[in-house]
Formats: sequence, structure tokens, C-alpha cells
Amino acid sequence: MKIIKEKHSLDGCAQIGWPVELIQPIGIILLICTILYIVPRTSILGAILLTGYLGGAVSVMARAQAYHHPYLFPVIIGVLVWAGLYFRDASLRRMIPIRRN
Repeated sequence: MKIIKEKHSLDGCAQIGWPVELIQPIGIILLICTILYIVPRTSILGAILLTGYLGGAVSVMARAQAYHHPYLFPVIIGVLVWAGLYFRDASLRRMIPIRRN
């Protein structure tokens, strides 16, 4: 939606005080990070970049006080990004094992 400058994306940007001319470059960055996440060879880099993007989203929404719980949606998405990667990447499971004691 950011890349095609969909009306709701532009309105949301304006609502939180973000310059609307930056919405498309931000959407392109998000798309590149997502593609890196999808490609198995670069998935960990993609997850790291998506985590940074989502952290920025939390920061912007908290500063604009746009929502009562600005951290909730991006944090949930971040957890899902890493959970998805954890379950599909054996090397990540070896680096971060979940053990029962």
C-alpha cells in the first residue's frame, strides 16, 4: 500500500506527522526487507532488518501518540517474523535451542 501510495497509507502518514513524500521510499525499503526475509539464503538478514523497521514503527507511533498501545502490533509482527524463521531454519534452531529442564 505504501508503494502505490494508497489513500489510507497517505492519511495515516499525515495523521502521525510523517512527510507523505517519504511513504513510497519507506514502502520500497519494507518490500526489500521482506524479500530478503523470504529468500532462504538471506532470511536472517531480512529478519534483522524487519526487526529494525518494526522498532522504528513503534518509535514513530509512540512519539505521535497515535494509539493507546503503539507497541502491540509491530511487536507481535516481530515475534511472528522470528518464530517463522526459527521453525524453518535449522541453523537458527541450533544457535538458539529451546530446552526443557
